[in-house]
Amino acid sequence: MESDPTDFYKSSLHRFLNNIAKPKRWRVPLLTGRVQYRVRGAKMEAAGLDSEGREFKNAEEMWRAQIGDGADPHKKNDWYRKGVGYWEGVEASVDGVLGGYGHVNDVDVKGSEAFLKTLFSELFADSGRNRQLVALDCGSGIGRVSKNLLLRYFNEIDLVEPVSHFLEAARENLASGKLMLSEMHKATNFYCVPLQEFTPETGRAKAGLKPGGFFVLKENIARSGFVLDNEDRSITRSDLYFKELFGQCGLHLYKSKF
Repeated sequence: MESDPTDFYKSSLHRFLNNIAKPKRWRVPLLTGRVQYRVRGAKMEAAGLDSEGREFKNAEEMWRAQIGDGADPHKKNDWYRKGVGYWEGVEASVDGVLGGYGHVNDVDVKGSEAFLKTLFSELFADSGRNRQLVALDCGSGIGRVSKNLLLRYFNEIDLVEPVSHFLEAARENLASGKLMLSEMHKATNFYCVPLQEFTPETGRAKAGLKPGGFFVLKENIARSGFVLDNEDRSITRSDLYFKELFGQCGLHLYKSKF
């Protein structure tokens, strides 16, 4: 999450910025038949705050403040719609999707590629070169990562993005005539739907993975607990928070890197 803190109260600014660890971190939770990863001897860092400095004892308290007791599905849907609404007012450009930090695009892609290459070399005897690989780009935005990275390593890419003008930009950016790639590498499907509502035929989340399939998550990290951005509805979580969530989902954390 990259936020503009200029409107925050001065007393909240220092605490908010110091709760965010700016480097992003890759995590690769691999699907297994049982829970292999648990946080032992420690509880999830539950406490958090929002971008205005309001403190929450735990995530449940934060969600109650946002959507009530959850009994009314309209409140939850409205909460997500407001997040999408924020991004609908953002320009469909690299600078726009990166929150004004478009200059980090090249460095970001290089770091991602280095991690992905290491992952392929460890998981595939042929480093994936002789395999038909398919990827789902979740929250694809304008197709920045698919275009600059994923299409060079995967044969087919499906994109999921709830902001319609971002997805249209992705469709344009990934048009086959504009890319110096063979027909063996292409963007196949474009789904304009929020990720929490996306249900492929093979099943949601880990149920939709093929044998040997894996998730790769690249996110900003909070130093502890979580931080809710009231403007775009994003939630930044700590490393321990993510690990606990992976364990609850029955996922094994294979590799992580700052």
